[in-house]
Amino acid sequence: MGRPVKKSRFGNTAGDFEVTGAFSLNTTQPDGTGAETVSTASGNYIVSQRGSRQFLVNFLSTDASTRVEQTLTLTAKAPASLVAGEFCVQVILSDSTVAYVSKFFNKTVHYVTAAGATGSIPYTLGTEGNDQQASSGVGSIDTI
Repeated sequence: MGRPVKKSRFGNTAGDFEVTGAFSLNTTQPDGTGAETVSTASGNYIVSQRGSRQFLVNFLSTDASTRVEQTLTLTAKAPASLVAGEFCVQVILSDSTVAYVSKFFNKTVHYVTAAGATGSIPYTLGTEGNDQQASSGVGSIDTI
């Protein structure tokens, strides 16, 4: 697994990583009304790290009836492209490009853009991930 990410970046308090999209391992919603889909609700967060790309994630079910905690795989793709058992975290690059984290490190992230470009970049954490206050060559990750 390598060196884990600082535990202080996980949780549901201000300044912790916010999960952009999470797709439950369950096939039906907790209230039984239909198939589970991607949850993009604000306030979804990482509880802890289980492996280099495996994380325990707390997220709101699609039907908004229940908070769910599951071990999901970090995947560098948009929320609409996620499949069961995956989650994503968005990073905004300094040139306003939207990218998705493929791997976390303590001071940097590896990312993939929608166009397929890859790279590694230092990041900052903010209440609304954007490029307005970012320095050149620094990405911004949304926080809770």
